[in-house]
Amino acid sequence: MTTAALSSSRFYGWRVVAAAFVLAIFGWGIGFYGPPVFLSVLTSERGWSLALVSSAITVHYLTGALVAGNLQALNRRLGVAGVTKVAALSLAFGVLAWSLAAEPWQLFMAALLSGAGWSAMSAAAVNAIVSPWFVRARPTALAMAYNGGSVGGIIFSPLWVLSIGALGFPLAAAVIGLVMVITMWTLAGLVFSRTPQQMGLAPDGDAPNVAAVPVVSASAAPLPGALLWRDLKFLTLAAAMSFGLIAQIGLASHLVSLLVPALGLRQAGLAMGLATALAIGGRTLTGWLMPAGSDRRLVGCTSYASQLAGSLVFVLAAGTSVPLLMLGVVLFGLGFGNATSLPPLIAQVEFQPEDVARAVPLIVAISQATYAFAPAAFGLIRELPVLGTTLGPGEAPALFFAAALVQGLAIAAMLIGWRR
Repeated sequence: MTTAALSSSRFYGWRVVAAAFVLAIFGWGIGFYGPPVFLSVLTSERGWSLALVSSAITVHYLTGALVAGNLQALNRRLGVAGVTKVAALSLAFGVLAWSLAAEPWQLFMAALLSGAGWSAMSAAAVNAIVSPWFVRARPTALAMAYNGGSVGGIIFSPLWVLSIGALGFPLAAAVIGLVMVITMWTLAGLVFSRTPQQMGLAPDGDAPNVAAVPVVSASAAPLPGALLWRDLKFLTLAAAMSFGLIAQIGLASHLVSLLVPALGLRQAGLAMGLATALAIGGRTLTGWLMPAGSDRRLVGCTSYASQLAGSLVFVLAAGTSVPLLMLGVVLFGLGFGNATSLPPLIAQVEFQPEDVARAVPLIVAISQATYAFAPAAFGLIRELPVLGTTLGPGEAPALFFAAALVQGLAIAAMLIGWRR
């Protein structure tokens, strides 16, 4: 193997990152940003209640959590390429079934299919695809791959609305699903089917005879079997990711409607677009600029603190102050992407490599199982009466305080498991 072939700029692992980026675009664009659009379409076209369709979305996420927790076993059995192909088919047929459902039971069956496919194309899958290729450069590589999820939101949120309006839900679901299946089957066969060992490559593009510089903490001990579930670092990392995503998704699901009274519908949509762009920027900068020896739990605390500050700024804005609302959007957006990308990087340092492969899917599964209920829970909190106060149309102090509290719990969980 020549030196040029092993150089960082030409290392095959970066092709894997690019393919994982595309996988994340489709995974998040269809499996995460699609259901809120489906909710609106099905309640208006079928006449089904908001509670019914919301329950199907919760089943979609809970099914995904079950699959994420078993992703390592599936990858061992079918290989990453095989799992990707099955996931793409499951997600495509699941969304098509959403569009064709004529009875509520059919909708819940569709949610089982779509949830299984989405989970095998989301955070745990991206980590499983990218991690074998990188050690030192893993923060940068994962940041770049996970940015596909944010790009998926930018592309698919309007695409679903436009395509359903132009073609109808069934045809739009069929066309988008077919494009995804063709794309992912191609990438699975050409890219995901290869491993560093098959190609005779070492992580990060190093020469095979060069010893890798370890990034694992000296205190990391093997945690076979049930020991992982009794480990404080694992439990607190799972709690931190869960709390962070509960606050983030619960707030994001209601934020547009709370911005509309002060900004208008179009500007509120642009503000959420700004938050997505900042999520990409914040995640990318963290991946590129985080020093090799930095304490990644403290980096995570900083990210959660930014969102906590944003929640408090939203309270101060009182639904009317445009400058404060925009400041809240900026602070919220800066930490948005790191809630997904940082926990796997913390696990890389705190656990032995063989335990990382188990810990990350389980952490993702736990967080997904909890944030599935976040939109409904925050909706109930939003409707809580504030004694002696008449709230304006864009005010929701209880919701923003709840978000700040849960973000504070995420910081506390990070610090409880922190060791210098």
